Amino acid sequence: MAPRIPLASALGRGQTERPVAVLDVGTSKVAALIALIGGEGEPRVIGSGQKPSSGVKRATVIDFDKTEMAIRGAMDQAERAAGVQVDGVIASFAAGGLSSTMASAEIDIAGNSITPTDMVTLRQAGRAAIDPRGRSVIHALPALYAMDGLMGVESPLGLHADRLGVDIHVICADKPALLNFGRAVGQAHLGVSALVATPLAAGLAVLEPEERDIGVALIDIGAGSTSIAVYRFGIPVGVASVPMGSADLTDDIAAAFATRRSHAERLKTLEGAAMATARDQTDAITIPPMVDDGSIEPIRVPRAQLVAVIRTRLDMLFGEIAQALSGLGFVGPQARRVVLTGGGADLRSISDYAAAVLRCNVRVGRPRGLAGLPAAQEGPAFAALAGLVLWSLGDSGDIWHQPQPGERATPKRGLTGVFEKLWGSL
Repeated sequence: MAPRIPLASALGRGQTERPVAVLDVGTSKVAALIALIGGEGEPRVIGSGQKPSSGVKRATVIDFDKTEMAIRGAMDQAERAAGVQVDGVIASFAAGGLSSTMASAEIDIAGNSITPTDMVTLRQAGRAAIDPRGRSVIHALPALYAMDGLMGVESPLGLHADRLGVDIHVICADKPALLNFGRAVGQAHLGVSALVATPLAAGLAVLEPEERDIGVALIDIGAGSTSIAVYRFGIPVGVASVPMGSADLTDDIAAAFATRRSHAERLKTLEGAAMATARDQTDAITIPPMVDDGSIEPIRVPRAQLVAVIRTRLDMLFGEIAQALSGLGFVGPQARRVVLTGGGADLRSISDYAAAVLRCNVRVGRPRGLAGLPAAQEGPAFAALAGLVLWSLGDSGDIWHQPQPGERATPKRGLTGVFEKLWGSL
Protein backbone atom coordinates (compact mmCIF):
# COMPACT_ATOMS: atom_id res chain seq x y z
CA MET A 1 0.00 0.00 0.00
CA ALA A 2 1.35 3.46 -0.89
CA PRO A 3 2.23 5.63 2.10
CA ARG A 4 -0.44 8.13 3.06
CA ILE A 5 0.43 11.81 2.93
CA PRO A 6 -1.40 14.77 4.42
CA LEU A 7 -4.02 16.40 2.25
CA ALA A 8 -2.38 19.79 2.64
CA SER A 9 0.82 18.43 1.13
CA ALA A 10 -1.08 16.82 -1.72
CA LEU A 11 -2.92 19.98 -2.71
CA GLY A 12 -0.07 22.40 -2.16
CA ARG A 13 0.56 25.19 0.29
CA GLY A 14 -0.77 28.70 0.33
CA GLN A 15 -4.21 27.87 -1.02
CA THR A 16 -7.28 29.61 0.40
CA GLU A 17 -9.24 26.39 0.55
CA ARG A 18 -8.11 23.58 2.79
CA PRO A 19 -9.20 19.95 2.70
CA VAL A 20 -10.94 17.91 5.36
CA ALA A 21 -11.67 14.18 5.43
CA VAL A 22 -14.58 12.72 7.41
CA LEU A 23 -15.64 9.17 8.26
CA ASP A 24 -18.95 7.67 9.40
CA VAL A 25 -18.70 4.05 10.59
CA GLY A 26 -22.18 2.59 10.94
CA THR A 27 -23.89 -0.74 11.36
CA SER A 28 -24.92 -1.08 7.71
CA LYS A 29 -22.34 1.05 5.92
CA VAL A 30 -19.04 2.89 6.21
CA ALA A 31 -19.02 6.20 4.35
CA ALA A 32 -16.27 8.75 3.74
CA LEU A 33 -16.09 12.25 2.29
CA ILE A 34 -13.26 14.56 1.34
CA ALA A 35 -14.22 18.22 0.98
CA LEU A 36 -12.55 21.58 0.53
CA ILE A 37 -13.40 24.22 3.15
CA GLY A 38 -12.36 27.79 3.79
CA GLY A 39 -13.15 29.22 0.37
CA GLU A 40 -16.09 31.32 -0.71
CA GLY A 41 -19.48 29.67 -0.44
CA GLU A 42 -20.29 26.21 0.83
CA PRO A 43 -17.72 23.45 1.37
CA ARG A 44 -17.09 21.52 -1.85
CA VAL A 45 -17.11 17.73 -1.89
CA ILE A 46 -14.26 16.43 -4.04
CA GLY A 47 -14.39 12.74 -3.17
CA SER A 48 -16.71 10.21 -1.58
CA GLY A 49 -16.78 6.52 -0.83
CA GLN A 50 -19.03 3.90 0.69
CA LYS A 51 -18.71 0.23 1.61
CA PRO A 52 -21.05 -2.25 3.32
CA SER A 53 -20.32 -2.69 7.02
CA SER A 54 -20.32 -6.22 8.42
CA GLY A 55 -18.02 -5.79 11.40
CA VAL A 56 -20.27 -3.43 13.37
CA LYS A 57 -23.34 -4.24 15.47
CA ARG A 58 -25.47 -1.68 17.32
CA ALA A 59 -22.94 0.93 16.12
CA THR A 60 -20.22 -0.96 18.03
CA VAL A 61 -17.19 -2.56 16.39
CA ILE A 62 -17.30 -6.33 16.89
CA ASP A 63 -14.83 -7.43 14.20
CA PHE A 64 -11.63 -5.44 13.73
CA ASP A 65 -10.58 -6.92 10.40
CA LYS A 66 -13.97 -6.53 8.69
CA THR A 67 -14.34 -2.99 9.96
CA GLU A 68 -10.81 -2.10 8.92
CA MET A 69 -11.43 -3.38 5.39
CA ALA A 70 -14.66 -1.40 5.10
CA ILE A 71 -12.92 1.76 6.32
CA ARG A 72 -10.03 1.22 3.93
CA GLY A 73 -12.42 0.58 1.02
CA ALA A 74 -14.59 3.65 1.64
CA MET A 75 -11.62 5.93 2.17
CA ASP A 76 -9.81 4.55 -0.87
CA GLN A 77 -12.83 5.37 -3.05
CA ALA A 78 -12.92 8.90 -1.67
CA GLU A 79 -9.18 9.37 -2.12
CA ARG A 80 -9.24 8.16 -5.72
CA ALA A 81 -12.11 10.49 -6.58
CA ALA A 82 -10.38 13.44 -4.90
CA GLY A 83 -6.94 12.60 -6.27
CA VAL A 84 -5.29 12.82 -2.85
CA GLN A 85 -4.40 10.62 0.11
CA VAL A 86 -5.33 11.33 3.72
CA ASP A 87 -3.75 10.50 7.05
CA GLY A 88 -6.43 11.77 9.44
CA VAL A 89 -10.20 12.10 9.67
CA ILE A 90 -13.00 13.64 11.68
CA ALA A 91 -15.18 10.69 12.69
CA SER A 92 -18.69 10.27 14.03
CA PHE A 93 -19.49 8.07 17.01
CA ALA A 94 -22.83 6.63 18.13
CA ALA A 95 -21.84 3.62 20.23
CA GLY A 96 -21.19 3.08 23.91
CA GLY A 97 -24.60 4.17 25.15
CA LEU A 98 -24.26 7.86 24.36
CA SER A 99 -25.74 9.99 27.12
CA SER A 100 -25.26 13.41 28.62
CA THR A 101 -25.25 15.27 31.91
CA MET A 102 -24.71 18.85 33.05
CA ALA A 103 -21.75 20.06 35.09
CA SER A 104 -21.57 23.52 36.68
CA ALA A 105 -18.80 25.84 37.83
CA GLU A 106 -18.66 29.34 39.30
CA ILE A 107 -15.89 31.83 40.03
CA ASP A 108 -15.61 35.13 41.88
CA ILE A 109 -15.36 38.32 39.79
CA ALA A 110 -15.76 40.81 42.69
CA GLY A 111 -17.81 43.27 40.68
CA ASN A 112 -15.18 43.76 38.02
CA SER A 113 -15.57 43.62 34.25
CA ILE A 114 -15.32 40.05 32.94
CA THR A 115 -12.07 39.59 31.02
CA PRO A 116 -10.82 36.89 28.65
CA THR A 117 -8.64 35.65 31.53
CA ASP A 118 -11.76 35.23 33.65
CA MET A 119 -13.35 33.17 30.87
CA VAL A 120 -10.29 30.90 30.72
CA THR A 121 -10.36 30.50 34.50
CA LEU A 122 -14.06 29.64 34.41
CA ARG A 123 -13.54 27.03 31.73
CA GLN A 124 -10.72 25.45 33.70
CA ALA A 125 -12.98 25.33 36.75
CA GLY A 126 -15.69 23.80 34.61
CA ARG A 127 -13.34 21.12 33.33
CA ALA A 128 -12.33 20.28 36.88
CA ALA A 129 -16.01 19.93 37.83
CA ILE A 130 -16.65 17.20 35.24
CA ASP A 131 -17.01 13.70 36.70
CA PRO A 132 -17.22 11.09 33.90
CA ARG A 133 -17.92 8.34 36.48
CA GLY A 134 -15.79 5.80 34.71
CA ARG A 135 -16.97 6.71 31.22
CA SER A 136 -15.20 8.64 28.46
CA VAL A 137 -16.02 12.25 27.67
CA ILE A 138 -16.81 12.79 24.00
CA HIS A 139 -17.75 16.47 24.36
CA ALA A 140 -17.80 19.05 27.14
CA LEU A 141 -19.55 22.04 25.63
CA PRO A 142 -20.22 25.26 27.56
CA ALA A 143 -23.94 25.88 27.40
CA LEU A 144 -25.23 29.07 29.03
CA TYR A 145 -23.49 31.42 31.43
CA ALA A 146 -24.89 32.92 34.62
CA MET A 147 -24.04 36.22 36.30
CA ASP A 148 -25.00 36.68 39.95
CA GLY A 149 -27.64 33.96 39.57
CA LEU A 150 -29.09 35.38 36.34
CA MET A 151 -29.22 32.43 33.94
CA GLY A 152 -29.16 32.46 30.15
CA VAL A 153 -26.33 34.90 29.46
CA GLU A 154 -24.88 34.04 26.06
CA SER A 155 -21.74 36.23 26.07
CA PRO A 156 -20.69 37.69 29.44
CA LEU A 157 -17.37 39.10 28.26
CA GLY A 158 -17.02 42.75 29.27
CA LEU A 159 -20.00 42.79 31.64
CA HIS A 160 -19.69 43.42 35.39
CA ALA A 161 -20.62 40.76 37.94
CA ASP A 162 -19.77 39.51 41.41
CA ARG A 163 -20.06 35.82 40.43
CA LEU A 164 -19.74 34.19 37.01
CA GLY A 165 -20.96 30.67 36.38
CA VAL A 166 -21.38 28.27 33.49
CA ASP A 167 -23.31 25.09 32.77
CA ILE A 168 -21.40 22.52 30.72
CA HIS A 169 -23.10 19.91 28.56
CA VAL A 170 -21.06 16.72 29.00
CA ILE A 171 -21.58 13.86 26.53
CA CYS A 172 -20.10 10.50 27.53
CA ALA A 173 -19.80 6.96 26.19
CA ASP A 174 -18.51 3.64 27.48
CA LYS A 175 -14.74 3.23 27.22
CA PRO A 176 -14.69 -0.27 25.63
CA ALA A 177 -16.71 0.94 22.65
CA LEU A 178 -14.21 3.75 22.11
CA LEU A 179 -11.27 1.38 22.43
CA ASN A 180 -12.72 -0.91 19.79
CA PHE A 181 -13.52 1.96 17.45
CA GLY A 182 -10.09 3.50 17.86
CA ARG A 183 -8.31 0.24 17.15
CA ALA A 184 -10.33 -0.36 13.97
CA VAL A 185 -9.56 3.11 12.64
CA GLY A 186 -5.92 2.78 13.65
CA GLN A 187 -5.61 -0.53 11.80
CA ALA A 188 -6.74 1.34 8.68
CA HIS A 189 -3.72 3.63 9.17
CA LEU A 190 -5.83 6.69 9.91
CA GLY A 191 -5.61 9.17 12.75
CA VAL A 192 -8.67 10.76 14.32
CA SER A 193 -8.37 14.53 14.63
CA ALA A 194 -11.81 14.85 16.23
CA LEU A 195 -14.58 12.53 17.36
CA VAL A 196 -18.12 13.89 17.09
CA ALA A 197 -21.29 12.43 18.60
CA THR A 198 -23.48 11.36 15.67
CA PRO A 199 -26.59 13.38 16.60
CA LEU A 200 -24.54 16.56 16.95
CA ALA A 201 -23.01 16.06 13.52
CA ALA A 202 -26.38 15.27 11.95
CA GLY A 203 -27.92 18.31 13.61
CA LEU A 204 -25.50 20.64 11.83
CA ALA A 205 -26.57 19.24 8.45
CA VAL A 206 -30.36 19.12 8.83
CA LEU A 207 -31.50 21.63 11.46
CA GLU A 208 -32.35 25.27 10.84
CA PRO A 209 -30.79 27.83 13.23
CA GLU A 210 -34.26 28.98 14.29
CA GLU A 211 -35.25 25.40 15.12
CA ARG A 212 -32.23 25.01 17.36
CA ASP A 213 -33.08 28.29 19.07
CA ILE A 214 -36.79 27.67 19.68
CA GLY A 215 -36.33 24.05 20.66
CA VAL A 216 -36.14 20.86 18.63
CA ALA A 217 -35.35 17.19 19.05
CA LEU A 218 -33.25 15.49 16.40
CA ILE A 219 -33.74 11.73 16.10
CA ASP A 220 -31.14 9.90 14.01
CA ILE A 221 -32.47 6.42 13.21
CA GLY A 222 -29.49 4.34 12.18
CA ALA A 223 -29.43 0.69 11.23
CA GLY A 224 -28.34 -0.60 14.63
CA SER A 225 -29.07 2.25 17.01
CA THR A 226 -31.00 5.49 17.32
CA SER A 227 -29.36 8.60 18.72
CA ILE A 228 -31.17 11.66 19.99
CA ALA A 229 -30.14 15.26 20.58
CA VAL A 230 -32.31 18.00 22.09
CA TYR A 231 -31.54 21.62 21.21
CA ARG A 232 -32.58 24.85 22.93
CA PHE A 233 -31.22 28.41 22.73
CA GLY A 234 -29.23 27.35 19.67
CA ILE A 235 -27.16 24.70 21.47
CA PRO A 236 -27.46 20.98 22.26
CA VAL A 237 -28.70 20.50 25.83
CA GLY A 238 -29.26 16.74 25.97
CA VAL A 239 -28.18 13.53 24.23
CA ALA A 240 -29.46 9.97 24.54
CA SER A 241 -29.39 6.72 22.58
CA VAL A 242 -31.66 3.73 22.02
CA PRO A 243 -30.12 0.34 21.06
CA MET A 244 -32.61 -0.25 18.27
CA GLY A 245 -32.74 0.83 14.64
CA SER A 246 -33.96 0.21 11.13
CA ALA A 247 -32.11 -3.12 10.84
CA ASP A 248 -34.51 -4.46 13.47
CA LEU A 249 -37.37 -3.78 11.08
CA THR A 250 -35.53 -5.77 8.43
CA ASP A 251 -34.98 -8.71 10.78
CA ASP A 252 -38.64 -8.67 11.83
CA ILE A 253 -39.76 -8.82 8.20
CA ALA A 254 -37.36 -11.67 7.45
CA ALA A 255 -38.63 -13.64 10.46
CA ALA A 256 -42.32 -12.94 9.84
CA PHE A 257 -42.26 -14.03 6.21
CA ALA A 258 -39.45 -16.64 6.27
CA THR A 259 -37.32 -14.80 3.75
CA ARG A 260 -33.72 -13.65 3.47
CA ARG A 261 -32.52 -10.43 5.04
CA SER A 262 -31.63 -9.09 1.59
CA HIS A 263 -35.20 -9.73 0.41
CA ALA A 264 -36.59 -8.23 3.61
CA GLU A 265 -34.50 -5.07 3.20
CA ARG A 266 -35.75 -4.66 -0.36
CA LEU A 267 -39.35 -5.18 0.73
CA LYS A 268 -38.96 -2.60 3.49
CA THR A 269 -37.42 -0.08 1.10
CA LEU A 270 -39.75 -0.51 -1.86
CA GLU A 271 -43.03 -1.65 -0.31
CA GLY A 272 -42.79 -0.78 3.37
CA ALA A 273 -44.46 2.06 5.21
CA ALA A 274 -45.07 3.24 8.75
CA MET A 275 -48.79 3.69 8.18
CA ALA A 276 -51.18 1.61 6.08
CA THR A 277 -53.54 3.00 3.46
CA ALA A 278 -56.82 1.61 2.18
CA ARG A 279 -55.08 0.23 -0.91
CA ASP A 280 -52.63 -1.72 1.23
CA GLN A 281 -55.48 -4.05 2.22
CA THR A 282 -55.96 -5.18 -1.39
CA ASP A 283 -52.61 -4.62 -3.10
CA ALA A 284 -50.55 -7.81 -2.94
CA ILE A 285 -46.76 -8.06 -2.75
CA THR A 286 -44.53 -10.99 -3.61
CA ILE A 287 -42.20 -12.36 -0.94
CA PRO A 288 -39.34 -14.58 -2.14
CA PRO A 289 -38.62 -17.74 -0.10
CA MET A 290 -35.57 -18.33 2.04
CA VAL A 291 -34.15 -20.87 -0.42
CA ASP A 292 -33.75 -20.31 -4.14
CA ASP A 293 -33.68 -23.94 -5.31
CA GLY A 294 -37.28 -23.89 -6.53
CA SER A 295 -38.57 -26.19 -3.79
CA ILE A 296 -40.63 -23.40 -2.24
CA GLU A 297 -42.84 -21.01 -4.17
CA PRO A 298 -42.87 -17.28 -3.46
CA ILE A 299 -45.90 -16.16 -1.48
CA ARG A 300 -48.20 -13.22 -2.08
CA VAL A 301 -49.68 -11.29 0.83
CA PRO A 302 -51.51 -7.98 1.19
CA ARG A 303 -49.11 -5.09 1.67
CA ALA A 304 -50.98 -4.35 4.89
CA GLN A 305 -49.37 -7.43 6.47
CA LEU A 306 -45.91 -6.03 5.78
CA VAL A 307 -46.92 -2.66 7.23
CA ALA A 308 -48.28 -4.40 10.33
CA VAL A 309 -44.91 -6.08 10.98
CA ILE A 310 -43.10 -2.77 10.53
CA ARG A 311 -45.61 -0.97 12.74
CA THR A 312 -45.08 -3.41 15.61
CA ARG A 313 -41.36 -2.66 15.71
CA LEU A 314 -41.90 1.08 15.27
CA ASP A 315 -44.23 1.08 18.26
CA MET A 316 -41.41 -0.43 20.33
CA LEU A 317 -38.79 1.96 18.96
CA PHE A 318 -40.81 5.13 19.37
CA GLY A 319 -41.91 4.05 22.81
CA GLU A 320 -38.24 4.06 23.79
CA ILE A 321 -37.69 7.36 21.98
CA ALA A 322 -40.60 8.97 23.84
CA GLN A 323 -39.12 7.86 27.18
CA ALA A 324 -35.70 9.21 26.20
CA LEU A 325 -37.16 12.58 25.18
CA SER A 326 -39.01 12.83 28.47
CA GLY A 327 -35.83 12.00 30.35
CA LEU A 328 -34.06 14.81 28.51
CA GLY A 329 -36.74 17.29 29.54
CA PHE A 330 -38.21 17.63 26.08
CA VAL A 331 -41.69 18.38 27.38
CA GLY A 332 -44.03 21.36 27.49
CA PRO A 333 -45.36 23.82 24.93
CA GLN A 334 -41.98 24.48 23.29
CA ALA A 335 -41.18 20.80 22.87
CA ARG A 336 -43.20 20.49 19.69
CA ARG A 337 -40.61 20.17 16.92
CA VAL A 338 -38.95 16.90 15.91
CA VAL A 339 -36.67 16.22 12.96
CA LEU A 340 -36.08 12.63 11.86
CA THR A 341 -32.91 11.70 10.02
CA GLY A 342 -30.67 8.67 9.48
CA GLY A 343 -31.40 5.78 7.15
CA GLY A 344 -34.54 4.81 9.04
CA ALA A 345 -36.11 8.17 8.19
CA ASP A 346 -36.40 7.08 4.56
CA LEU A 347 -39.33 4.80 5.43
CA ARG A 348 -42.53 5.94 3.75
CA SER A 349 -44.95 7.92 5.97
CA ILE A 350 -42.67 7.73 9.01
CA SER A 351 -43.01 11.46 9.67
CA ASP A 352 -46.81 11.15 9.85
CA TYR A 353 -46.47 8.16 12.17
CA ALA A 354 -43.98 9.94 14.44
CA ALA A 355 -46.16 13.05 14.57
CA ALA A 356 -49.10 10.98 15.79
CA VAL A 357 -47.08 9.06 18.39
CA LEU A 358 -44.98 11.93 19.74
CA ARG A 359 -47.69 14.59 19.29
CA CYS A 360 -45.21 16.93 17.67
CA ASN A 361 -44.60 18.60 14.35
CA VAL A 362 -42.29 16.20 12.54
CA ARG A 363 -40.28 16.48 9.35
CA VAL A 364 -37.54 14.41 7.71
CA GLY A 365 -34.16 16.13 7.60
CA ARG A 366 -31.83 15.72 4.64
CA PRO A 367 -28.25 17.01 4.54
CA ARG A 368 -27.69 20.54 3.32
CA GLY A 369 -24.83 23.00 3.29
CA LEU A 370 -22.41 21.14 1.01
CA ALA A 371 -21.76 21.72 -2.68
CA GLY A 372 -21.13 18.73 -4.91
CA LEU A 373 -22.61 16.13 -2.57
CA PRO A 374 -23.21 13.01 -4.71
CA ALA A 375 -26.84 12.22 -5.43
CA ALA A 376 -26.42 8.83 -3.73
CA GLN A 377 -25.49 10.62 -0.49
CA GLU A 378 -28.21 13.27 -0.44
CA GLY A 379 -30.59 11.18 1.68
CA PRO A 380 -31.06 11.29 5.47
CA ALA A 381 -28.76 8.27 5.88
CA PHE A 382 -25.82 10.60 5.19
CA ALA A 383 -26.79 13.49 7.46
CA ALA A 384 -24.08 12.74 10.03
CA LEU A 385 -21.43 12.37 7.32
CA ALA A 386 -22.27 15.78 5.85
CA GLY A 387 -22.47 17.29 9.32
CA LEU A 388 -18.91 16.22 10.08
CA VAL A 389 -17.69 18.51 7.29
CA LEU A 390 -19.73 21.39 8.71
CA TRP A 391 -18.35 20.62 12.20
CA SER A 392 -14.85 21.30 10.88
CA LEU A 393 -15.79 24.88 9.93
CA GLY A 394 -15.96 26.28 13.45
CA ASP A 395 -14.75 25.98 17.01
CA SER A 396 -17.15 23.94 19.13
CA GLY A 397 -15.71 25.44 22.31
CA ASP A 398 -15.11 21.97 23.75
CA ILE A 399 -13.25 22.40 27.05
CA TRP A 400 -12.30 18.73 27.55
CA HIS A 401 -10.12 18.21 24.48
CA GLN A 402 -8.46 21.63 24.28
CA PRO A 403 -4.79 21.70 25.32
CA GLN A 404 -4.35 22.70 28.94
CA PRO A 405 -1.80 25.22 30.24
CA GLY A 406 1.69 23.81 29.77
CA GLU A 407 0.47 21.18 27.28
CA ARG A 408 1.50 21.33 23.64
CA ALA A 409 -0.89 19.82 21.08
CA THR A 410 0.78 17.27 18.82
CA PRO A 411 -0.90 15.26 16.07
CA LYS A 412 -1.06 11.54 16.76
CA ARG A 413 -2.41 8.53 14.94
CA GLY A 414 -4.90 5.76 15.54
CA LEU A 415 -5.29 4.91 19.22
CA THR A 416 -3.46 7.95 20.53
CA GLY A 417 -4.09 11.67 20.31
CA VAL A 418 -7.78 12.36 20.78
CA PHE A 419 -8.38 8.91 22.28
CA GLU A 420 -5.95 9.51 25.13
CA LYS A 421 -8.23 12.29 26.36
CA LEU A 422 -11.34 10.27 25.70
CA TRP A 423 -9.99 7.55 27.95
CA GLY A 424 -9.42 10.08 30.70
CA SER A 425 -5.63 9.82 30.74
CA LEU A 426 -5.25 13.57 31.20
